[in-house]
Amino acid sequence: MGWFDSVLGAEARKFIKRKDSDAAEAGKALEELRSALYNELRTTEGAKRQQQRFCGPVVAMSFNFVVAVGIILTNKLVMGRVGFNFPIFLTLIHYMVAWILLAFFKTMALLPVSPPSKTTPSSSLFSLGAIMAFASGLANTSLNYNSVGFYQMAKIAVTPTIVLAEFLLFRKTISFKKVLALAVVSGGVAVATVTDLEFNIFGACIAIAWIIPSAINKILWSNLQQQANWTALALMWKTTPITIFFLVALMPWLDPPRVLLFHWDLNNSTAVLISALLGFLLQWSGALALGATSATSHVVLGQFKTCVILVGGYLLFDSDPGIVSLCGALAALAGMSVYTSLNLNLSNESASKQLPTQNPPPKSKTTQDVDVTVAQDSTIPNRNLV
Repeated sequence: MGWFDSVLGAEARKFIKRKDSDAAEAGKALEELRSALYNELRTTEGAKRQQQRFCGPVVAMSFNFVVAVGIILTNKLVMGRVGFNFPIFLTLIHYMVAWILLAFFKTMALLPVSPPSKTTPSSSLFSLGAIMAFASGLANTSLNYNSVGFYQMAKIAVTPTIVLAEFLLFRKTISFKKVLALAVVSGGVAVATVTDLEFNIFGACIAIAWIIPSAINKILWSNLQQQANWTALALMWKTTPITIFFLVALMPWLDPPRVLLFHWDLNNSTAVLISALLGFLLQWSGALALGATSATSHVVLGQFKTCVILVGGYLLFDSDPGIVSLCGALAALAGMSVYTSLNLNLSNESASKQLPTQNPPPKSKTTQDVDVTVAQDSTIPNRNLV
């Protein structure tokens, strides 16, 4: 070792020690960062802060919009060209894949911690899981038996149902301006989709039965995240097994027979798997959007998606939905713009009210003030002296 030190010299030894010290400091800083992030995810407040930091309203709703358009195209491929006409079983595959991914996240310590059990009753989680099974399963069943236009007409009824349910459950009211904006949105979507109203009696009953579970599902997702400090992934982890149980119970009643005889070749299996992965992203992005905004805003986002697809098809692909449908879509988009503007103004007013009032700093004494004070003190007689 002495021979090695003599070959390197003093300067080389100092250089190596300095590099080792820099590497140790960098490794220590990286470890501290990882530890801080891990500890942040180990508390409900920290996990909620991270979700709000990286997934604000704009990011969450944009994420949900992109995934929703993707899964619509994929599900059309699966149910049309592939011929997988088993909507409940397809929904079950979506949630099973989601639960496997969530279990992997939990194994890798990437799943945010859940709030204490005493803060959220088990009945609330059980109700959310059951309602989510009916909302998702009945939605896919409605799409299978009805046209997209009739499905959108049924979705219009979700908006007043949410407003009424939030008033009955939480005494939550909305302003008259928002009511007018939502009326314009609903009327515009109705006009835009009135030319595509194909349905049968069974499909119409499914669509009507889907309205109330869909509204309650959105309200519970939004309320539990905003009031009980749940994150989207933690709430998905708790409710997905319950949803899977109820979907299994719904399969014999709503799916056609011979579901297990479907031809599972490579192409069909790949299409169903892609649909399942997009289904997980749709559930996650929808939960993020509901946690960042409100149930009503999430419904408006879905109607915005319909209008954008209609107008985009006319502008980009020379489709001709008709002047009446285009005018309805444009009116709905205008109503959505007004509704969004009202929400932004309300958020800015709430943020300004929550800012703490800052008192002006105390005025520092100048040298002249100090001299005056000293002079005044010197004129006061010392009563302790005889």
